[in-house]
Amino acid sequence: MTIDRRQVLAGLGAASLGFGPGRAFASLPALPNHPVTLTIADVAGNLALTQKAIESYRRAKPKAVSRFIFTKAPAPELPAKIKAQQDGGRVDIDMVLTGTDALSAGLDQGIWLDLKPFLPDLPNLADVYLPQALKMQAIAADHGLVVSYYPSGPLLEYMPARVKSVPKTAAELLDWTRQNKNKFMYARPSNSGPGRTWLMGVPYILGDSDPHDPVKGWDKTWDYLKALGENIEYYPAGTSQTMKELGEGTRDIIVSTTGWDINPRALGIVPKEAAVGILDGFHWVTDAHYMVVPKGVADDKLAVLLDLMAYMLEPKQQAYAYDQGYFYPGPAVKGVSLDMAPEDSQEAIKTFGRPDYDQLIADHPLEVPLEAKTMVAAFGLWDQRIGAGKG
Repeated sequence: MTIDRRQVLAGLGAASLGFGPGRAFASLPALPNHPVTLTIADVAGNLALTQKAIESYRRAKPKAVSRFIFTKAPAPELPAKIKAQQDGGRVDIDMVLTGTDALSAGLDQGIWLDLKPFLPDLPNLADVYLPQALKMQAIAADHGLVVSYYPSGPLLEYMPARVKSVPKTAAELLDWTRQNKNKFMYARPSNSGPGRTWLMGVPYILGDSDPHDPVKGWDKTWDYLKALGENIEYYPAGTSQTMKELGEGTRDIIVSTTGWDINPRALGIVPKEAAVGILDGFHWVTDAHYMVVPKGVADDKLAVLLDLMAYMLEPKQQAYAYDQGYFYPGPAVKGVSLDMAPEDSQEAIKTFGRPDYDQLIADHPLEVPLEAKTMVAAFGLWDQRIGAGKG
């Protein structure tokens, strides 16, 4: 739908929604003449980072949105649900907050709206994003916008009192799991940030032939994960269970990330004294959360969603992403420092963060995750070869 600037101004008014003077409006749908209700589904735990900013949008722009309805769902389930709604001609989810898992599955199924026609009316992404966040943006292929970013992992998190000899290499970790059967754990990659970071990080650690090709280039990886799996009791459906079992003492080493290290300790799920380490050959596999819009969303809602997306990329709103360290650091745009975050976020990160992280990030390569179709293939292969029969 192509409209001119006068049509936009006849709605809520360009200025009231944040589209300043001088913008090109050729691609925007008409704005509604009444506030809308928006339903936002979270499949990544992203609301911990963004809900305060989203709610502040409602307070700042009551003519645009009357209320938000927030829902949560497992990442593997939501794309199929949205596809069924689209096939039925009625979509009741207006925006999805997702990691690379459901983003990739949705791209594979063709359910996300292509935002490329609207990019001229949004902030210049190359100007505002951090360099690595911009690389993560490329994974969305213009079918979503990065809203938060972190270097991720894979890290090994362990209890020092129970792990006297910390594995330093992949071979040492395998030997440790044989000597300490069922004391190591990671979650199913298709529904776990640490799980998928581990899956994509092992090829670098092992020096596999092609870390970007799970079908033909991961021979060492699949053999290693299979051997490791012989000493793993089961694979939880999500990361939270691994943290719980580490805290309770059921497991002694789990796969983690910067955020999953800091946040559960800040919340008291994992003891503060838990430590982290890396294996020789370690590369960071970066991660991000995205704002995506399902195809079929009404034009009046889409106009508000686009403005919400622009609002969420403002430094002030990005500062909320520090949260309690869940996606540390969290902000995806330039110019956002910890002193801009709420006081409780600053205190949590000062208390439970690790000064070593800055050096680790500086000293090791940062790799982008697999492309969408390749990631879906990797998840499928893991389910078939590694996870089958172990829950």
